Amino acid sequence: MRVRDLMTERVLSIGPEAPIKDVARILVEHRISGLPVCDVEGRVLGVVSEGDILYKEHDPKEGHRGGPLSWIVEGSPSEAGELKATALTAAKAMTAPAITVAPYESVAEAARLMCERGVNRLPVVKDEKLIGIVTRADLVRAFIRSDEEIAKEIEDEVLGRTLWIDAGKVEVEVTHGSVQLDGRLHTRSDAELLERLVARVPGVVGVESRIGWQLDDTTRKGRRALEQPRR
Repeated sequence: MRVRDLMTERVLSIGPEAPIKDVARILVEHRISGLPVCDVEGRVLGVVSEGDILYKEHDPKEGHRGGPLSWIVEGSPSEAGELKATALTAAKAMTAPAITVAPYESVAEAARLMCERGVNRLPVVKDEKLIGIVTRADLVRAFIRSDEEIAKEIEDEVLGRTLWIDAGKVEVEVTHGSVQLDGRLHTRSDAELLERLVARVPGVVGVESRIGWQLDDTTRKGRRALEQPRR
């Protein structure tokens, strides 16, 4: 599954000169937690979120003795925090540069970016232009797909398009998100790679692999055998 399969295409964005009050109003009215900030050509300059706006209720120099919402903002005083606290426009309040993702990237890659960078949303960019947005909620929805959808992705994407494994060499059975693999592949590396890729398919909760192999290419003997021309 790719980011393009999950993203919201009709995404709200705002210009860099927009007043911070307008940003807050849009977040509240549309019940969203963040907005991409884009220039007139649709290039993503940054993202402004609820967290950025909360600095207006918090004086970074005073610890947690700011406005009534100051307790939500964590962290020590910083130059960036002080700038956000005094920001009057989206450009001054936004977090930049924006962490973005391409539409062809996998859902697993989007999840990795969100977890490692601590963000709740990723603007989706093609040719440097904003074309959509994907959120943590979107990834959670992908996780509750049916067993049939999961099995189809494993067979079509992982076995067929990624590993080029002929149909029938591997049997796939999915029950409540748990995947069982049966079959026989040429090398041990192929079998182990298949198990890792299947585990990253959205909706998979566990993998039991019964895949055998003809050559153990993790050993010196197996690697030598692979180097011999096939007859």
